[in-house]
Amino acid sequence: MMRTCRGLARSLAFALVALAGAAAAQSWPSKPVRWIVPFPPGGPGDTVARQIATPLAERLGQSVVIDNRPGANSNIGFEAGARAAPDGYTMLFAVAALVTNPHLYKVNYDPLRDLVPVAQMNRLQAMLVASTRFAPSTLQEVVAHARANPGKVKCAWGGSILLGLGCEVLKSEGKLDVTVVSYKGSAPALTDLLGGHVDLMIDVSNTAAPQIRAGKIKPIAMLNPARGQQPFPDLPALSEFIPGFEMVTWQGIVMPAGTPKEIVARLNREVNAVLQSPEVRQKFQETGVDPVTGTPEQFGEVMQRDYAKYGRIIRAANIKVD
Repeated sequence: MMRTCRGLARSLAFALVALAGAAAAQSWPSKPVRWIVPFPPGGPGDTVARQIATPLAERLGQSVVIDNRPGANSNIGFEAGARAAPDGYTMLFAVAALVTNPHLYKVNYDPLRDLVPVAQMNRLQAMLVASTRFAPSTLQEVVAHARANPGKVKCAWGGSILLGLGCEVLKSEGKLDVTVVSYKGSAPALTDLLGGHVDLMIDVSNTAAPQIRAGKIKPIAMLNPARGQQPFPDLPALSEFIPGFEMVTWQGIVMPAGTPKEIVARLNREVNAVLQSPEVRQKFQETGVDPVTGTPEQFGEVMQRDYAKYGRIIRAANIKVD
């Protein structure tokens, strides 16, 4: 009888939790939702967040307030999101650095334990670009020049460590003796590329494309598995030189672990609806950003895959950060 009573009590507790979650989802949101963005205002990530925030707020019937928390290679914002109350009123703008940073820094969050996936918003194509002062203009010319001048070709990256891995893979898997130069952000790295102080740079297409179209830098290769990708479908893929090479980064939304599943499901539906709107899709595609819709579970699989994949690359290349 005692065991039966305990079993009934446990079942009743689970039922009450489920009812509370359902009730919270029905009344959610009843106040503005905060969206932590781990980048400064005006940057590429902040721009994407604001493109999503306005139509999302219209669908939710409440304001979506951008809370910029830059610094420490995005770890300040990531930790703030992971430590927020799981009440459905804090979202975190997630990028691939969320799952690569724990392999490089002492962080106070576990991306797979302390956060729950809500929705992947997009995939961003990464590119290998060159200074206009750098003589080679094609992938074949870059490879030949680097092999003829060991240690003299400088490959820059800034911001996301994922972009730095591109330079490291070019060096290790491509067997090219290039010098990898890291910067605290993509802006100073791009400034030095424009000035000819570095020769090559790994960058995402939505920031590189305007500079390419203005003739300020040269496109060399896409870092996706095959050519034909926007915004430069005629560019070769780096996998043509390094078989199997692929580096596609992403942006999405996560929330603190413990957020009611009903709220996560509702937010996922609303974000997917925003991403399917012609206006948002056009803004994304103009800069080579591919909109992505899917379930929280599918986004969780991407996060888990990249956590393991890039962890192996970082360990194999013995990558260290200052």
